[in-house]
Amino acid sequence: MSYLFVILFGLAVGSFLNVCIARLPRHESIVTPRSYCPRCGRPIRWYDNIPLVSYLLLRGRCRDCGGRISPLYPAVEIITAGLLVAAWAQYGPGVEFVRSALLCALLVVLIFTDLTVRKIPHAVTVCGTIVGLLLSLLAPVDDRPLEWLLQSFGVFLRGRTSSFLGAVCGAVFGAGLFFVVGEAFARLRHKEGLGFGDVTLMGMVGTFLGIPLTYVTILLGSLVASVVAVALYAASPRFRQDYPWPYGTFLGAAAIYASLGGAALLNAYLNWSGGGR
Repeated sequence: MSYLFVILFGLAVGSFLNVCIARLPRHESIVTPRSYCPRCGRPIRWYDNIPLVSYLLLRGRCRDCGGRISPLYPAVEIITAGLLVAAWAQYGPGVEFVRSALLCALLVVLIFTDLTVRKIPHAVTVCGTIVGLLLSLLAPVDDRPLEWLLQSFGVFLRGRTSSFLGAVCGAVFGAGLFFVVGEAFARLRHKEGLGFGDVTLMGMVGTFLGIPLTYVTILLGSLVASVVAVALYAASPRFRQDYPWPYGTFLGAAAIYASLGGAALLNAYLNWSGGGR
């Protein structure tokens, strides 16, 4: 029954995230007006706005104008429900589930806004950063690099202070690294290489995950993005010009993986390399 509730709750959250994905890049309110058809502008009736079910019953079309409804809407709902189920299976009831679920929800919005319109709304990343810092006071953030550094100076921190500083350092590491790389690229190539949205995205991720898993996010996101870019570059001339790559989409997907399974990957690597001893 708990998993069924999480699925239903995830579908409802996904429906709200669809509103955020559609409206935030256009700087529109996510509260009013009520949901409407993007083609004819008619308000969507409550019984036509039931997550996933209404899309299937209407066969992906508006009841009023017959216009096609993007399959991204049910896809976002299904993905969100799946991520919340994965977080529930990983953490169970508690603050860590709440933190993971919130991070996944924020990242779903950013993944799809970057994928569809190449925008990463600062309203999401800034609010997410604040929420991540506050949650670090309730659920521990991986602060091992900071702990190792402070211990070398004879300083020992524990509890909420250590976790909060770990979140701050994660934000500085993620945002700072991308800012420096973006500035270096812009000065060397005289064009923008990384948008500031990527910087704020990684700052937000850092507050939730801390330095180690933020580093995992950057490695995995960059690796997958590079593989996809090379494949598309070889497949079509369209991608050989100044194609605006949705780098934030790959970083967001990597951050979701890091949140749900990155700790096991990181610990396995540290144990294999001897760094975990």
